[in-house]
Amino acid sequence: MKYRNANDILPSELLENIQQYIQGEYIYIPIKDKIEKATLTEYELELQKRDEHIYLRHLEGIAGKRLAEMYNLSDSSIRRIIINQRKRYEDMQENIRSILKKWNIDTDDKSFNLKQIYDSAWQVGEQYILKVYDDINMLERNIKLITILDNMNIPVGRIIPTVGNMNFARDEEHYYMLNDKLCGKNIVSIKGNARLAYDMGDIIAKLHLAFRECEEQDEFWDNSLLAEMRGWVRESLSGNGWKYISEEEYDDVVSKLEKLYDKLPAQLIHRDVHFGNFLFDEGKFSGYIDFDLSQRNIRIFDLCYFLIGLLSEEEKLEVTENDWFEILRNVFGGYQHSIKLSEEEKQAVPYVMMSIELLFAAWFVGQDDVKCAENAMDIYRFVLKNVQSIWQYL
Repeated sequence: MKYRNANDILPSELLENIQQYIQGEYIYIPIKDKIEKATLTEYELELQKRDEHIYLRHLEGIAGKRLAEMYNLSDSSIRRIIINQRKRYEDMQENIRSILKKWNIDTDDKSFNLKQIYDSAWQVGEQYILKVYDDINMLERNIKLITILDNMNIPVGRIIPTVGNMNFARDEEHYYMLNDKLCGKNIVSIKGNARLAYDMGDIIAKLHLAFRECEEQDEFWDNSLLAEMRGWVRESLSGNGWKYISEEEYDDVVSKLEKLYDKLPAQLIHRDVHFGNFLFDEGKFSGYIDFDLSQRNIRIFDLCYFLIGLLSEEEKLEVTENDWFEILRNVFGGYQHSIKLSEEEKQAVPYVMMSIELLFAAWFVGQDDVKCAENAMDIYRFVLKNVQSIWQYL
């Protein structure tokens, strides 16, 4: 039998996990059969998705040491993952340098600096943000809303026209939009900041008030959470043999949402409310970004989406379950400072939250992201267990 050094053949994070059970000894690893080989492929896929998540968290400003704690890896493993992920975007960086000439930006100047801040967004010098799109519909939706909100003096990144006076540029693969860079950055932890929850509720309400005026000026995509639950979400989860939830339980949640749905006020919403899309400068709110998913839908969607996002393993905002209920109270309190919610809306909150997590689970199933699908279902079960408590805190 031939012995090989595990350092030469195993990923460092896998080796670190094995060392929790055995070190400095020989172990025999049996040959895998065909079924077990399929499991290895799934493991590799999970590693790939985990590395992508780590890189996104890094771009959002989470320190390497904290990432190591979040993902149970060494500092050196985190650095290696970030370096490898950064290499994936090197070709994109060259495309961006070329496309910036359409704005007459000299990328050959020694002072020019290009910094990736998200998987699809780049900071250009100290003045601009360049957003990269594959979907023209998302781009046009963002342009329309930014233009209207900017004219209303709502803090959004003003669109910079190209030399040819176009709102965006394109090449053979992508579309590009250049905006003024807003001051501030996104929040990466809310631990010990009780006031922030109330402020966020008020900030979301003020955006909703501005959105009402936007609807008076133009038409926007009309969507329905209930229709999604009856349609593609149900189809996706049932296609997996109801692995994550029984058909009966799923239909029960949708039925409870359906009984209240027609009484829930609908309007233009952000649809992607999380701290990455709300900027703060020295603790004060400084601007809204990313309206790619904005649509007409029930207005409490934004509140519910934001709150359950705080519990996500992917967010890691250091929120305990006990903290979460106080945050819930304060977010709704801040929102109702500007917009009063109906009793039907308050009654629907846990059912909307559960539906959003089922939507997430269905989407992750379609992406073959088992870990994130399971995380979504964990949050769904938390909400299901705490329906009465949620009502008490509203």
